Amino acid sequence: MKTQRWRDGRAGCAADGCNAPAYDWLPFVPVIFLAVTLTAYGGGSAMAFELQSPAFTNDGEIPRQYTCDGTDVSPPLAWQNPPSGTRSFTLIADDPDAPVGTWVHWVIYNLPAEMRGLPEGVPSSETLPDGSQQGINDFRKVGYGGPCPPRGPAHRYFFKLYALDSPTNLKPRATKQQLLDAMKGHILAEVQLMGRYRR
Repeated sequence: MKTQRWRDGRAGCAADGCNAPAYDWLPFVPVIFLAVTLTAYGGGSAMAFELQSPAFTNDGEIPRQYTCDGTDVSPPLAWQNPPSGTRSFTLIADDPDAPVGTWVHWVIYNLPAEMRGLPEGVPSSETLPDGSQQGINDFRKVGYGGPCPPRGPAHRYFFKLYALDSPTNLKPRATKQQLLDAMKGHILAEVQLMGRYRR
Protein backbone atom coordinates (compact mmCIF):
# COMPACT_ATOMS: atom_id res chain seq x y z
CA MET A 1 0.00 0.00 0.00
CA LYS A 2 1.42 3.36 -0.93
CA THR A 3 1.30 6.25 1.49
CA GLN A 4 -1.09 9.06 0.69
CA ARG A 5 0.45 12.41 -0.22
CA TRP A 6 -1.02 15.72 0.83
CA ARG A 7 -3.04 17.03 -2.12
CA ASP A 8 -1.32 20.39 -2.03
CA GLY A 9 2.12 19.07 -1.09
CA ARG A 10 5.01 21.34 -1.98
CA ALA A 11 7.17 20.45 -4.96
CA GLY A 12 10.38 21.95 -6.26
CA CYS A 13 13.32 23.58 -4.51
CA ALA A 14 16.34 25.67 -5.47
CA ALA A 15 19.16 23.34 -6.36
CA ASP A 16 21.48 24.80 -3.76
CA GLY A 17 20.53 26.91 -1.55
CA CYS A 18 -7.04 17.82 13.08
CA ASN A 19 -8.00 16.07 13.16
CA ALA A 20 -7.03 12.41 13.30
CA PRO A 21 -8.97 11.44 10.11
CA ALA A 22 -6.46 13.45 8.06
CA TYR A 23 -3.99 10.68 8.78
CA ASP A 24 -6.05 7.64 7.86
CA TRP A 25 -3.14 6.42 5.74
CA LEU A 26 -1.63 4.99 8.93
CA PRO A 27 -0.58 2.34 9.68
CA PHE A 28 1.78 1.58 6.83
CA VAL A 29 1.36 -1.84 5.25
CA PRO A 30 3.95 -3.12 5.02
CA VAL A 31 6.13 -0.99 7.25
CA ILE A 32 9.88 -1.09 7.56
CA PHE A 33 10.94 -1.07 11.21
CA LEU A 34 13.83 1.23 11.85
CA ALA A 35 16.43 1.26 14.57
CA VAL A 36 16.23 4.46 16.57
CA THR A 37 18.12 6.27 19.27
CA LEU A 38 16.09 7.12 22.36
CA THR A 39 16.75 9.60 25.11
CA ALA A 40 14.24 9.32 27.94
CA TYR A 41 13.56 12.17 30.34
CA GLY A 42 11.11 10.31 32.53
CA GLY A 43 9.97 6.85 33.51
CA GLY A 44 6.96 4.81 32.50
CA SER A 45 6.62 3.73 28.90
CA ALA A 46 9.20 6.16 27.48
CA MET A 47 11.61 3.34 26.60
CA ALA A 48 9.13 1.99 24.04
CA PHE A 49 8.95 5.26 22.09
CA GLU A 50 9.81 4.49 18.45
CA LEU A 51 10.18 6.43 15.20
CA GLN A 52 10.04 4.78 11.78
CA SER A 53 9.50 5.43 8.08
CA PRO A 54 8.71 3.30 5.03
CA ALA A 55 10.89 5.59 2.89
CA PHE A 56 14.38 4.84 4.24
CA THR A 57 16.09 2.84 6.94
CA ASN A 58 17.95 4.30 9.86
CA ASP A 59 21.46 5.22 8.64
CA GLY A 60 20.27 4.49 5.10
CA GLU A 61 20.06 6.66 2.00
CA ILE A 62 17.23 9.18 1.76
CA PRO A 63 15.46 8.73 -1.60
CA ARG A 64 15.97 11.47 -4.17
CA GLN A 65 12.30 12.52 -4.15
CA TYR A 66 12.72 13.90 -0.63
CA THR A 67 15.63 16.14 -1.63
CA CYS A 68 16.21 19.29 -3.69
CA ASP A 69 17.25 17.04 -6.58
CA GLY A 70 13.75 15.55 -6.70
CA THR A 71 10.29 16.87 -5.84
CA ASP A 72 11.52 17.96 -2.41
CA VAL A 73 8.54 16.69 -0.44
CA SER A 74 8.78 15.64 3.18
CA PRO A 75 9.16 11.90 3.84
CA PRO A 76 6.45 9.89 5.61
CA LEU A 77 7.12 9.28 9.29
CA ALA A 78 5.33 7.23 11.94
CA TRP A 79 5.81 6.80 15.67
CA GLN A 80 4.31 4.75 18.48
CA ASN A 81 4.28 4.28 22.24
CA PRO A 82 4.85 7.87 23.41
CA PRO A 83 5.37 8.23 27.15
CA SER A 84 2.46 8.68 29.50
CA GLY A 85 1.52 12.32 29.92
CA THR A 86 2.39 13.34 26.35
CA ARG A 87 0.33 16.38 25.34
CA SER A 88 2.05 17.31 22.08
CA PHE A 89 4.93 16.45 19.77
CA THR A 90 7.54 18.55 18.00
CA LEU A 91 9.87 17.55 15.18
CA ILE A 92 13.18 19.07 14.12
CA ALA A 93 15.16 17.89 11.10
CA ASP A 94 18.70 19.12 10.59
CA ASP A 95 22.09 18.42 9.00
CA PRO A 96 25.10 18.70 11.34
CA ASP A 97 27.52 18.15 8.43
CA ALA A 98 26.71 21.35 6.51
CA PRO A 99 29.80 23.48 5.74
CA VAL A 100 28.39 26.49 7.60
CA GLY A 101 27.38 24.46 10.67
CA THR A 102 24.17 22.64 11.50
CA TRP A 103 21.58 23.42 8.83
CA VAL A 104 17.91 23.32 9.81
CA HIS A 105 15.60 21.58 7.30
CA TRP A 106 12.30 21.38 9.18
CA VAL A 107 10.69 22.75 12.32
CA ILE A 108 7.15 21.57 13.11
CA TYR A 109 5.47 21.77 16.51
CA ASN A 110 2.23 21.51 18.47
CA LEU A 111 1.48 18.21 16.78
CA PRO A 112 -1.58 16.75 18.57
CA ALA A 113 -0.95 14.13 21.24
CA GLU A 114 -3.13 11.59 19.44
CA MET A 115 -1.10 11.89 16.23
CA ARG A 116 1.04 8.91 15.28
CA GLY A 117 2.68 10.07 12.09
CA LEU A 118 3.10 12.52 9.25
CA PRO A 119 2.27 11.65 5.65
CA GLU A 120 4.50 12.23 2.68
CA GLY A 121 4.41 15.77 1.38
CA VAL A 122 3.27 17.85 4.34
CA PRO A 123 2.30 21.23 2.84
CA SER A 124 4.40 24.30 3.59
CA SER A 125 1.54 26.05 5.39
CA GLU A 126 2.24 27.96 8.59
CA THR A 127 -0.68 26.19 10.30
CA LEU A 128 -1.97 22.77 9.25
CA PRO A 129 -5.61 21.62 9.45
CA ASP A 130 -4.96 19.69 12.68
CA GLY A 131 -3.54 22.79 14.38
CA SER A 132 0.12 21.85 14.00
CA GLN A 133 2.38 24.78 13.24
CA GLN A 134 5.55 25.07 11.19
CA GLY A 135 8.60 27.20 11.66
CA ILE A 136 11.29 28.71 9.47
CA ASN A 137 14.06 26.50 8.11
CA ASP A 138 17.53 27.68 7.10
CA PHE A 139 16.35 28.11 3.51
CA ARG A 140 14.30 30.96 5.06
CA LYS A 141 11.09 29.17 4.15
CA VAL A 142 8.20 27.74 6.15
CA GLY A 143 7.98 23.95 6.36
CA TYR A 144 10.22 21.25 4.97
CA GLY A 145 13.30 21.82 2.85
CA GLY A 146 15.00 18.61 1.77
CA PRO A 147 18.66 17.60 1.70
CA CYS A 148 20.68 19.71 -0.71
CA PRO A 149 24.35 19.22 0.20
CA PRO A 150 27.36 20.30 -1.85
CA ARG A 151 28.98 17.59 -3.91
CA GLY A 152 31.17 15.30 -1.85
CA PRO A 153 30.75 12.89 1.05
CA ALA A 154 27.26 12.02 2.26
CA HIS A 155 25.68 14.25 4.89
CA ARG A 156 23.66 12.97 7.84
CA TYR A 157 20.09 14.18 8.30
CA PHE A 158 18.53 13.75 11.73
CA PHE A 159 14.76 13.70 12.25
CA LYS A 160 14.29 14.29 15.98
CA LEU A 161 10.87 13.80 17.53
CA TYR A 162 10.11 15.12 21.01
CA ALA A 163 7.21 14.15 23.26
CA LEU A 164 6.20 17.11 25.43
CA ASP A 165 4.02 17.43 28.52
CA SER A 166 2.24 20.45 26.99
CA PRO A 167 1.87 22.30 23.70
CA THR A 168 4.20 25.23 23.14
CA ASN A 169 2.96 28.81 23.19
CA LEU A 170 4.79 29.58 19.96
CA LYS A 171 3.16 31.16 16.96
CA PRO A 172 3.95 29.94 13.43
CA ARG A 173 7.33 30.76 11.83
CA ALA A 174 9.39 30.03 14.95
CA THR A 175 13.07 29.19 14.54
CA LYS A 176 14.72 26.00 15.79
CA GLN A 177 16.31 27.89 18.68
CA GLN A 178 13.01 29.45 19.70
CA LEU A 179 11.44 26.01 19.71
CA LEU A 180 14.27 24.52 21.75
CA ASP A 181 13.90 27.32 24.28
CA ALA A 182 10.13 26.78 24.46
CA MET A 183 10.60 23.03 25.06
CA LYS A 184 12.93 23.42 28.04
CA GLY A 185 11.50 21.65 31.07
CA HIS A 186 8.73 20.00 29.00
CA ILE A 187 10.50 17.14 27.20
CA LEU A 188 9.32 13.69 28.29
CA ALA A 189 11.26 11.72 25.68
CA GLU A 190 13.17 12.11 22.43
CA VAL A 191 13.62 9.66 19.58
CA GLN A 192 15.48 10.15 16.32
CA LEU A 193 15.92 8.71 12.85
CA MET A 194 18.97 9.44 10.70
CA GLY A 195 19.28 9.20 6.94
CA ARG A 196 22.13 10.04 4.56
CA TYR A 197 22.30 11.80 1.23
CA ARG A 198 25.11 12.75 -1.15
CA ARG A 199 25.36 14.45 -4.54
